[in-house]
Formats: sequence, structure tokens, C-alpha cells
Amino acid sequence: MIIKNIIFDLGNVILNIDINKSEIEFKKHGLENFDQLYSLVSQTKIFDYLETGKISPQEFYSQLRQISNTNLTDDIIKTCWNALILDFPAKRIEFLLNLRKKHKIFLLSNTNQIHYEYYNSIFKKEFGFKSLDSIFEKAYYSHQIGYRKPDFKAFEFVLKNSQLEPKETIFIDDNKENIEVANQIGIKTLCLENNNLEFLNLYDYL
Repeated sequence: MIIKNIIFDLGNVILNIDINKSEIEFKKHGLENFDQLYSLVSQTKIFDYLETGKISPQEFYSQLRQISNTNLTDDIIKTCWNALILDFPAKRIEFLLNLRKKHKIFLLSNTNQIHYEYYNSIFKKEFGFKSLDSIFEKAYYSHQIGYRKPDFKAFEFVLKNSQLEPKETIFIDDNKENIEVANQIGIKTLCLENNNLEFLNLYDYL
């Protein structure tokens, strides 16, 4: 079966990220135990809620202050939280622009409004496009569609919304759990290792 559609993950596939950078920035503002805090916050689901659009950035800031028992301003939290976002390697963007000449390319990302606004500002400045969305047939963000990987519903939403046949579609991610769920739905998959999209000969899989 010929592959017609390619769905890409974003973080550490197209966009370089490093959660440790946020931990370092939070520590500068007195949160010495951000790694433990992140675990605690995850248990309270506010990161999941942020990534599925169930709470606003302002509600996220407020709840994070409560959990951390700090009085950090919204701007400080935003700056620290955005610190994990690094860069878009130009070779990867070139790779995608060439790929879309012959295939329909899509994006499916677990993300949130805070990061979305930040990395789009970087992308627009670096590459001159209106937004990251504009280089894809369609971009799907968890905070906009209400589902996040590895929820089956995230993949099913993309397939239904863009009328894609699973057997004609390949999904590329660096997270094995997400890969496994996509496989179960019938989507072909490629687990990207070592963050090396720009060196991937994807045509071997098409």
C-alpha cells in the first residue's frame, strides 16, 4: 500500500525541547524541587488539563502557584515554562518543505496555548511563515482538539477530520507509547530515535 499521508509529532522530532531548561529557570526563582513539583502537578492533572484545553493559561498559573506555595508572577511562570523550548533546526524545516511536494504532511502534538504562542513566534521570526501550521496540510494540537496522545481519540480525531485511511498513513514520533497506540489503530509508524529527523531517509518507508 502506498503511503499518502505522514503525521509528525513536534517535540524532539521537529522542534528541539529540553524539560531540564525549565527546571533550571524555576530553580533560579526559588523552586528548588521542580522535578518533584512536576510529579505532584502531574498527579493533580493540571498539565493534562492545560494540554487538553480544559483550563486556561491564567488558571494554570494560579494553580501552579497554589501547588508550589509561591507568589511567582504569571510572566515569570510563563518564561520558566517556555524555557524548555529550544529551536527549529533549519534542515528539518527544509526536509518538511521538500516532503510536502509529494505527500500530505500533518502535525499531531501534545502541547498547550503557552508553548504554542511561543514556538510560533520563534518559527515566524526564523522562517518567515505566518505560523508553523502553514507548512502542514493541517496541524492538530492537543489543547485545541481536546485530546492528547496516547489517547486513541487523538489519532481517531485526526483520521476522521482529515479523512485519512490508516493504511495509507505513517505516524512519526519519539515516544514508544504513542507509536504503539497508532499501530493498534492500523496506522503505520516510525519511532524516531536520537532526534535525527534531518538525517532520516523517510523515502525508505514510503
